[in-house]
Amino acid sequence: MDNLLKIVKQTIVNEQEALAVVQENLQSDMIEILEVIDQCRGKIVFSGVGKSGHIGKKLAATYSSLGIPAIFVHSTEAVHGDLGMIGSDDVVILLSNSGETSEVLATIPSIKKIGSTLIAFTSKKDSSLAFGCDYQLIYTYEKEADSLNLAPTTSAIIMLSIGDAIAVGISEHRHFTATDFALYHPGGSLGAQLKESQEE
Repeated sequence: MDNLLKIVKQTIVNEQEALAVVQENLQSDMIEILEVIDQCRGKIVFSGVGKSGHIGKKLAATYSSLGIPAIFVHSTEAVHGDLGMIGSDDVVILLSNSGETSEVLATIPSIKKIGSTLIAFTSKKDSSLAFGCDYQLIYTYEKEADSLNLAPTTSAIIMLSIGDAIAVGISEHRHFTATDFALYHPGGSLGAQLKESQEE
């Protein structure tokens, strides 16, 4: 069990080190992407499949709770009718670590016809996804956290961290308050805590 604990700790270290590198090397055009998202007149739409899709669902929930209207549209369902959820004023963020996920790429032609702004969220700057979108949110990492370098671990945590950071940055830029948060999150222990603090 000692060896197992060692592996667990090393996995966390691997991910922490990768995030530190990402933080130090955020691309110079991040400001432009922040402006695009902040100035969105519609909603932020996240779309992906697999682990990237799970990250997209979480990010849509985070953005919504911070006062940034957002939804998740599964890329496979998108090409079977769910593209109707997307409007011309929306900013669509397509998530794919490889940038070559066929289900994600298949949504691009229709989204362009709809007129939405497209942002590629990928680790491959020369990928089909990056070339197919208006803006590119590129991250890099050396390897996944597992010894096989296969499981989406480091890549997923980086995608989640960058996405969360953008949401937090925009919400603070818009002077989003605890009162605003309570409006969107009245339930659960967090909602009760916010209600109590407002009544004091």
